[in-house]
Amino acid sequence: MTLTIEVAACTHIGLVRRRNEDAVYAGRFLFAVADGLGGHTAGDVASTVVIETLRAHDRQVDPAGLPAVLGQAVHSANQALRRRIETEPELAGMGTTLVAMLWSGTTAVLANVGDSRAYLLRDVDSNTSGASEIVQITEDHTYGNLVADANSMPNLPGRISRFLDGRPDGRSPDLTVRALHPGNRFLLCSDGLSSAVPNELIRDVLCSSGDQEEIADRLITLAIDHGGPDNISVIVIDVRSAR
Repeated sequence: MTLTIEVAACTHIGLVRRRNEDAVYAGRFLFAVADGLGGHTAGDVASTVVIETLRAHDRQVDPAGLPAVLGQAVHSANQALRRRIETEPELAGMGTTLVAMLWSGTTAVLANVGDSRAYLLRDVDSNTSGASEIVQITEDHTYGNLVADANSMPNLPGRISRFLDGRPDGRSPDLTVRALHPGNRFLLCSDGLSSAVPNELIRDVLCSSGDQEEIADRLITLAIDHGGPDNISVIVIDVRSAR
């Protein structure tokens, strides 16, 4: 089976932030969202460095090699941050989250570091009950997800526990392999969407009619309608059968 990918990407500053510290990339085989850490030095520089480094890995590879290639790409991006900090010490402390997808043939691998997310909506062109189900593929790297019974600990920090900042320890991504099927719809997004909008509303937009650009625009609008407290970035990826 031969598959094709149709994709649209969109980013918005939101209603509160003074600058957009998100960066996005939607190429032929690689898609990525990086969210520079708010309150840190030069979050916009960090996200841009990571995305620019990843661009070099936008190429077709053997499906069996996808995890190794994307894992190495994230490692290279983190090294690029370290080199930038070495040449510009005033940037020390900058960091970014990342969610990325690399595909080939009928397989995709997703990488995430931090709380930018990947979702999957199955069979968006069918009338099956599964069409209304949205699955969060990635796990947020927050302290709450590291501690058992976190809900019973009111003083537990809500901070991100893992992110890219140029340091070698604890910066490796989670890698998830997925088989691709016609009708799959993936969403990569920064937490400007996922933290502001309930999953069921995100699902409703992903299930609605329209092409990828229209869906991406609706998701941005949805986050703005919910206050737009952060930068908002989305990439909508549809899997199709080649004709």
